[in-house]
Amino acid sequence: MSVLLAGCPMILPAEESTNTEAGWKLAVHDKDLEIYCRPHPGSALKEFKAIGPIDAPTQLVSAVIDDFQNYPKFMPSVAECQLIKRDGDSIVGYQRLSPKVSADRDYTLRVWKQSWRAPNGMVFMSRWSPANELGPPETKAVVRVKVCEGKWLFEPEGLTKTRATYHIYTDTGGAIPSFLANRVSLTGIRRLYAAVRTQVKDPKYAVASPASSISARP
Repeated sequence: MSVLLAGCPMILPAEESTNTEAGWKLAVHDKDLEIYCRPHPGSALKEFKAIGPIDAPTQLVSAVIDDFQNYPKFMPSVAECQLIKRDGDSIVGYQRLSPKVSADRDYTLRVWKQSWRAPNGMVFMSRWSPANELGPPETKAVVRVKVCEGKWLFEPEGLTKTRATYHIYTDTGGAIPSFLANRVSLTGIRRLYAAVRTQVKDPKYAVASPASSISARP
């Protein structure tokens, strides 16, 4: 899911270098995480793509992301999660975020899952888009997020490591200026990867059955 409204130290992107894939530019280059950004048509807000390794098999990483109802225990800024319904090849879930720097945000998303075999293991993908009409109604105390599109892709790198790719485009709403929202997104993505890398060490995911997909490709 998109956990992008984290604490906001002032992060200035590193000197950008062009990634040849469809206009992506490298904004952050850490030793274990690269974050790319590109303009979104008709918006001052940017799209983001992050790529980084996670020291666990793809099944375990996918199981952490599937542990939706426990997000308030380990995902940054997540205060509430509800599973609304399972609907054919997708699930519908509600989240409320409680960042320290602004009012609470909430949204309902529809999430589709797929998995398929690769030569060196299983690949898992989750993608989502807004489904606010299926969740709780808006309230005055919480800003409703109406734009949130993204996906996770987990590809095996050997038996015990995952190449995790995260895409997100979201408009957090409210009065946050676009330049600040873009910086917050960089911080939030870093915190998101850190949370998943920590949570995947929990033994409960190792003993659980491999994450199952709602729909699978052969």
